[in-house]
Amino acid sequence: FWQFIASQHDKLLLQTAQHLGLTFLSLLLAMAVGIPLGIFISRRRPLANPVLGVAGVLQTVPSIALLGFMIPAFGIGATPAIIALLIYALLPIIRNTYTGITGVNPMITEAATALGMNKSQRLFKVELPLAMPVIIAGVRTAAVINVGVATLGSFVAAGGLGEFIFGGISLNNTNMILAGALPAALLAILIDLGIGYLQRSGRKAMRYALYLVVVTGIATTLFILWPSGTEKLRAGFTPEFMGRQDGDMGLRSVYGLRLNPKVLSDAVMYKAAHEGSLDVISGYSTDGRVKEHDFLVLEDDKKIFPPYYAAPIVKSTTLTRLPGLENALNLLSGKINDSVMASLNHKADILNQSPQRIATDFLKAAGLYKPSRDG
Repeated sequence: FWQFIASQHDKLLLQTAQHLGLTFLSLLLAMAVGIPLGIFISRRRPLANPVLGVAGVLQTVPSIALLGFMIPAFGIGATPAIIALLIYALLPIIRNTYTGITGVNPMITEAATALGMNKSQRLFKVELPLAMPVIIAGVRTAAVINVGVATLGSFVAAGGLGEFIFGGISLNNTNMILAGALPAALLAILIDLGIGYLQRSGRKAMRYALYLVVVTGIATTLFILWPSGTEKLRAGFTPEFMGRQDGDMGLRSVYGLRLNPKVLSDAVMYKAAHEGSLDVISGYSTDGRVKEHDFLVLEDDKKIFPPYYAAPIVKSTTLTRLPGLENALNLLSGKINDSVMASLNHKADILNQSPQRIATDFLKAAGLYKPSRDG
């Protein structure tokens, strides 16, 4: 594990910085939206339940689905990830702001009014200071949530520690998974402890800390989250493809292609290419989505990718029990290639046809179909 960390320390530092940038910027935006909204519904209490209900519903939307919905509007990269993190951070901030302000003793606000304070003065000099511990508790909760959810930013090429986590899952590499998971957990603990310390340090320290977080978040966004320059070809590869010799490593060493690809999940990669956010992607030539979106599969003339062979695998005991099965299956020899399998997968995955119907139509087209003896 430590050898892996030593060999990948540059990438680990970059992913950690990206993770912090996603967390800080989304948290600041959530505070900028959530705190004023919490103040507003504390003044318009009939609106409290609808607003909190909508925020609660948004938080229950699965992260991957939410990121997928945002690709057509915002493309891929940091923008959809930050917006998704903002949505997930809203509920605890809005709810705690509302709870904190409405929980202020009415006698205190009446005393402030008797002293001649107007609504703004009561809010900023009495209610918000008294409600601040509850509000900060909501911010702490939102920060910890964002650190965890930010790992999913790698699904839309936003970077962060999720690249190691999901790359390790794809490659069955425990060291890679731990290299992403342990720093993410440590960040969540440190951010929670740091906000808790500021909460106990008083308003002056909190003010300076807020300035520091704003500057750090903006700087990280400008210099890390958004890449400098433009690429002629926008490429997007899966974490598994990035770590394989018959993948990006082979494209670099054999073909000399250095595309500087974004790393994202195959769950959204095809959609991103279809929406025009990517020009080149990794994928399977037999995937039904290749036919659905009319993608062009490039020829591997230098043979860095293993060829595709469709071969039946049957237990020897089954062949003994069904002596005619081997000869029947051998009739399929040479009948299935990449384009044929892509067409069959398209019918199954995209058109939702039943496997029996797909197999029957294929055998009829190949002239191999015979009706069942049982009718």
